[in-house]
Amino acid sequence: MASSESKASSDLRVEDVGKLEEKGAANVPALDAHYDPAFVARTIRRVDLRMLPLLGFLYAVALIDRTNLGIARIAGMEVDLKLYIGERYSIASMIYFVPYTLLQLPGNIVLRYLGARDWLTICVVGWGAAQLGMAFVPAWGYLVLCRIFLGVFEAGFFPALVFIITTWYKRHEVQKRLAVFYLTSMIVGAFSSIFAYVLTLLKGKGGLNGWQWIFAIEGIITIVLGILTWLFVPDFPDKSRFLNAEERKMILDRVEADRGDSIPDEMTRAKFIKHLTDPLVWAFAYMFLASTVPAYAIGFFITIILFSMGFNLTEALLLSAPPAIVAAASVFFFAWLSDKTKKRAIWLAVQNLICITGLIVTGYAKANAGRYVGLFLTNIGASGCVPGVLAYSSNNITSHTKRSVQTACIIAAGGIGGIIATSIFSQKDYPRYIPGTWATVGIQFGMIITLGITTFVLSRRNRLRREGKIGPLEGTEDFYYTI
Repeated sequence: MASSESKASSDLRVEDVGKLEEKGAANVPALDAHYDPAFVARTIRRVDLRMLPLLGFLYAVALIDRTNLGIARIAGMEVDLKLYIGERYSIASMIYFVPYTLLQLPGNIVLRYLGARDWLTICVVGWGAAQLGMAFVPAWGYLVLCRIFLGVFEAGFFPALVFIITTWYKRHEVQKRLAVFYLTSMIVGAFSSIFAYVLTLLKGKGGLNGWQWIFAIEGIITIVLGILTWLFVPDFPDKSRFLNAEERKMILDRVEADRGDSIPDEMTRAKFIKHLTDPLVWAFAYMFLASTVPAYAIGFFITIILFSMGFNLTEALLLSAPPAIVAAASVFFFAWLSDKTKKRAIWLAVQNLICITGLIVTGYAKANAGRYVGLFLTNIGASGCVPGVLAYSSNNITSHTKRSVQTACIIAAGGIGGIIATSIFSQKDYPRYIPGTWATVGIQFGMIITLGITTFVLSRRNRLRREGKIGPLEGTEDFYYTI
């Protein structure tokens, strides 16, 4: 049932929770047991349709805007801005992740004060403006400055998305939803290279080069999406207004029955320090870092790798789409499998092994066909781990304050993963990037080891709780960790 922390922090109350606690959870039905299944399914479907397509498309645009540097590079930006000098391209790619990493946690704190609609609108419009500015930079230094602003405004966006989505559903409904919004972004992102190619055909129009048109059009699209965000994005369940009172209460009752944190609790200094010093938070953070390194490497370098195989600009852009499309199908398959079996760690480890195989094949295969297959496997293995780790971590916490801190730390670790990916795949190692490949393989093995440790620790805690040897897990009665 609900933790005492969450109940002490808000004027809002879920009806009858206190009565159920007095009677004892073993003697009463679940808080949400009396709801008509058809009513529940219909309401959840409304939530899905209101939230997932828009958030998925927004995240797709975020990924495109942060990684389209690779496409712009081979579309003329490298020559115009002299990115071939030293490590300019890697620095321009990497610098985005510094503010992106540092501002994750402050962003999630601001989120609860401003609300989802206002905060997400600020983030989307802000990074759209930075993207638009990149179309008109006269020199490499200005490009770096725009990338910094891109990181500043995107920093609050992704953790806010994950935070919001995980507050609406039961634990074993989460990964499919995260996968849907993530694979939406992957499918849109897969065709972004084709869209970018079409934009390069505008070369010479308005005195702009092809790469400038990529940033200009995509920046304008992002700003327009920011306006739509303000009009349509849902807020947290307790603040949402697109549901009626009965529907909203049902959503809160389901969450309360599942993990006891439907009521937002107040952040205090003691809670902040407690959450921040939980070793599990950092274990999940490392897993997310390990997942994002190959994901970002593919995002930034797939067109460059294809270009190095001898394909021309058009072929490289077109061939970058199929690996992402296949990976999108794989993301949903593993999410479905994970939710169905209610297991997280084992399927993450399987995807790690697929990713490792793909990295080695891409790095060492002699024929272009073999290297291309390796790109498919790397994409499949890395992509599914991103929503997988988010689901694994969100399933094993309660309270809004811990969810806020943990989500921000995990996404910040993903930013560090981006810094690593853009640093270890160095220009001097072109075209096969062998040192970067082995560094990424090592990080994947590190994740497998971490999965083994968390599986042991969480399983042991569950066993001790069932035997009555320790108190309620995460301060919540009838809560057990998802392994």
